[in-house]
Amino acid sequence: MATNSLKPTTPQPRNALHQYLPFLEWLFHYKRQDLVGDLMAGVIVAIMLVPQSMAYALLADLPPQVGLYASILPLMIYGLLGSSRVLAVGPVAIMSLITAAGIGAIAQSPEEYIALALILALLVGITQIAMGVFRLGFLVNFLSHPVISGFTSAAALIIGFSQLKHLMGIEIPRTEQIHETILYAIENIRATNLTTLGLGVGGIVVLVYFKTFLGKQLKKWRVPEAAIMPITKAGPLVIVLVGTLVVWGFTLHNTADVRIVGAIPAGLPPLTLPTFDMARWQALLPTMLTLSFVGFMESISVAKSLASKRRQKINANQELVALGAANLGASFTGGYPVTGGFSRSVVNFTAGANTGLASIVTAVLIAVTVLLLTPLFFFLPQAVLAAIIVVAVATLFDIKTLKHTWHYNKADAAALIITFIAVLTQGIEIGILVGVAATIVLFLWRSSRPHVAVVGRLGESETYLNVLRHEVQTWPEVVAVRVDESLYFANTKYLEDTLLGAVAERPDVKHLVLIGTAINYIDASALETLESLVQELRDAGVELHLAAIKGPVMDRLKSIGFVDKVGADHFYLSTHDAMKALGYV
Repeated sequence: MATNSLKPTTPQPRNALHQYLPFLEWLFHYKRQDLVGDLMAGVIVAIMLVPQSMAYALLADLPPQVGLYASILPLMIYGLLGSSRVLAVGPVAIMSLITAAGIGAIAQSPEEYIALALILALLVGITQIAMGVFRLGFLVNFLSHPVISGFTSAAALIIGFSQLKHLMGIEIPRTEQIHETILYAIENIRATNLTTLGLGVGGIVVLVYFKTFLGKQLKKWRVPEAAIMPITKAGPLVIVLVGTLVVWGFTLHNTADVRIVGAIPAGLPPLTLPTFDMARWQALLPTMLTLSFVGFMESISVAKSLASKRRQKINANQELVALGAANLGASFTGGYPVTGGFSRSVVNFTAGANTGLASIVTAVLIAVTVLLLTPLFFFLPQAVLAAIIVVAVATLFDIKTLKHTWHYNKADAAALIITFIAVLTQGIEIGILVGVAATIVLFLWRSSRPHVAVVGRLGESETYLNVLRHEVQTWPEVVAVRVDESLYFANTKYLEDTLLGAVAERPDVKHLVLIGTAINYIDASALETLESLVQELRDAGVELHLAAIKGPVMDRLKSIGFVDKVGADHFYLSTHDAMKALGYV
């Protein structure tokens, strides 16, 4: 007889220190072959991040250097503490938009605006670390995928139209109402600076070309695969360099009134200390909560998606701690709230990032940029940065998810549409709260009317299936009912009405078997309903039996005395056992 020579192995417990300091795992076991991928990924992401970080700072109504500052220490911190080896942290469009919306309503001066951005990063950092320490990552589950999709699609429109003022070269009052922005732009269309518009539209065309067509052409020209990625991702850097040279060469800032970035302070980020003003903290509370949840949701979804491709594991609570620490780093080095970005993380992954060293390489290169290269950005036109933002957020408008969700589940699609409309009409914070509320209400509505099936025996087997879907055997004196939902306050009345209705429709019934294969818990309201149901059925000459009740649920029913009240002989391991005990099979 052949024997299996393989012996079962016991998985080795992970070092607890490595769990809280993930960099120890890769640092002390660093492989030489990983270095090339980390260096390549670090360089490519830096090429993307330098113009992006300035553009996103512009979106947040902050000076461009703030975006650069937020791309140094936060990246290093996350590279050391993050459980994902490829997530690229830094300024992102949605976080910048929420920051601008939250601070813009409070700040009275540019100096106060920057001070509030530091406070916001501090509060987000503290909140995310606390959530991680107390293992509250599950709270983001209230932001369902349809809600996130509706939110990001609406935010993409708000972000895109917010750049009209930079693309057209006119002043447009800040507002989260798209129709106001569009109407104002139409009313002032004659004031459009055509040179500025040309630079912006030209930048968009070049970026779309780099993103969509250049890679295919390079493959046709048989350019090595290793070179295609850096070239196609260099679009933002190309339009920054070309736009800067054009403005400088033709002095367009003087002759055509093209708005430029201007002087960017050289040197490493300053050490900053957020002010501890309770009134300001309270005013920023809604924005802080929105940033904390949305930032983590975006990061964890990207991190899990990329980790699954390499069969790696992501620790959600450690991610919260790492992101929180990164935001604290931003707060104390002149930055603003950051999180993991989708496009940069995908580039980081594709370029070969193997460890957190890739993020550290990116941070070092950006530090070199702010030390030595900031004078080169003096003539950079703001329209070019607006072009970078418009192209970056275009992919956030997600019509595909709406179509898919609509065909699969109209209720989830309704949550998506409600969130989308609420964000567009009521603003970011209120919009996402409306989306969460809609999700919870729809969940309560669905679960308040659980699927209930009367089942019968399939042939001579021990399988019991829905009588409406299969040809099964039933008996006039017994009705077996399967409830496909946990029992709680919202559905107890429906459960009671359904069970009593099933008995009323069958005058010969003497036994009702409640099947609990899908019941994961029974709350106090449902327990009270079951207790009264036992008596109501007995008064009608019907005995209640319970089959296939899960262990944890059974433990609670025993501890509260419900099993003794019904009778231990009325509980069965399976539906078939119940039918055998009752003498029907």
